[in-house]
Amino acid sequence: SVTCDFNPAHINEAYAADTFFKHRIAHGMLTLSLVSNILGTQFPGPGTIFVSQNVRFLAPVFIGDTIEMVVAAVELDRTRNRMTFACEGVNQNGVKVLEGDGVVMPPKKRKPKPPAEVPGDTRADAAAVSAA
Repeated sequence: SVTCDFNPAHINEAYAADTFFKHRIAHGMLTLSLVSNILGTQFPGPGTIFVSQNVRFLAPVFIGDTIEMVVAAVELDRTRNRMTFACEGVNQNGVKVLEGDGVVMPPKKRKPKPPAEVPGDTRADAAAVSAA
């Protein structure tokens, strides 16, 4: 219900039994969301904006499968603030289920704010307390 895609191949085991795959398959966009998760939370990280993506679904992902998704930077255009990436998903049996590429706008580095001034030097005290 997350995707509002109620295709019986995804939600009805009896229906899926009569399909080419013989079992329910996961929504392709759920598998693809692993790419978004990596790009938006880890690499390049929070603030990343999708520009485009091409994807090829190579094998079915069944309910209960474990997918390892890898995202790699292919090119970084600092002038336009664009990163081209490649992605690949492999299931627990070593079968490649997804491959693709795309472009994102990585977050721009923010200038760090100077630390607030506090009376006395409490940084050494804080370090001593956390080390104790």
